[in-house]
Amino acid sequence: MTNPPNSPNTRYLGWIALFVLGVALPFLVRNDYSLTVMSTAYIFALATVGLNLLTGYTGQFNLAHGGFMAIGAYTVGILTVDYQVPFWVAFALAGGVSVVLGFFVGLISLRLKGNYFAIFTLCVGYIIFLVIEKWDSLTHGVVGIIGIAAPPDIGPVSFESPRALYYLTFAFLAAGMWLMHRIVNSLVGHTFVAIRNSEHLAQALGIDLMRTKMLAFLISTFYAGIAGGLYAGFVRFLGPDLASIGHTFDMTMYIVVGGIGTLAGPLLGAIALPWLTQSLQFMQDYRFLVFGPLLIVLLIFLPRGFVGLYQSARSRSAVRRLPSATARRATSGDGHA
Repeated sequence: MTNPPNSPNTRYLGWIALFVLGVALPFLVRNDYSLTVMSTAYIFALATVGLNLLTGYTGQFNLAHGGFMAIGAYTVGILTVDYQVPFWVAFALAGGVSVVLGFFVGLISLRLKGNYFAIFTLCVGYIIFLVIEKWDSLTHGVVGIIGIAAPPDIGPVSFESPRALYYLTFAFLAAGMWLMHRIVNSLVGHTFVAIRNSEHLAQALGIDLMRTKMLAFLISTFYAGIAGGLYAGFVRFLGPDLASIGHTFDMTMYIVVGGIGTLAGPLLGAIALPWLTQSLQFMQDYRFLVFGPLLIVLLIFLPRGFVGLYQSARSRSAVRRLPSATARRATSGDGHA
């Protein structure tokens, strides 16, 4: 008996294939530059997966996500450069600092709804950018933080080469995807979706809206902080631009293009689009003019992105197969009788 198109086994095979491809990629691509681009894409994919939990599954459009990623990165940069804190200790604190600040932001912002929430978080993101740019004594201002410690060895494993750093970012992305899969398929994940679909109905079912939205917000900021800490150790230089709205726009575009409210969509969008921008570097100064209208077109004609389009096509295919499968079972039953 073959598995139906949308069976769990079929979906798991797809994830296994992606995992195997990720492991094998350094052996297929000998170019260190390509590994560096892919590693950077993995870091932003990790942050994008966190944003998708809040935006795609819970329905809260957070425009400060890039700012929280910058908070995680600057936590690692400041602690390792100015206070000589070991990298892995600073890295562990990166997610915690983002969550703590996210809690205070969430206390205010999550009382707002719809466009008001988005506008408030846009202001928060800009405030984070200004603090990083202007607070010279803490963040080094526009000069940035130079000489951030690279991830130190873990036992016999060294992270000196681009291939080793590739596997480090890949490992964190794989762990982040596994954890997010567990979250969105749990009872808590279903409450996130219930709030996205209808806050009034979710509240009528006994769901604590503020507590549930706060949980989604904190998980999202944790992902951003961890991605930022990983980015700091990978790039080893930080500037205020990391907190700009441009990075949040990029991550939003990854979600929309890949498939909002899906697990695979943000991952595929965050990996595919950086390669597209690399091939269009001559248009770097005009990328908002190019990708802005593209984003609007996708929102109108492909609101669930390419993964959503693929899922819809498979569902329609399964529905078309259903009558013929029922007829075969009926025929088989008659013959048996």
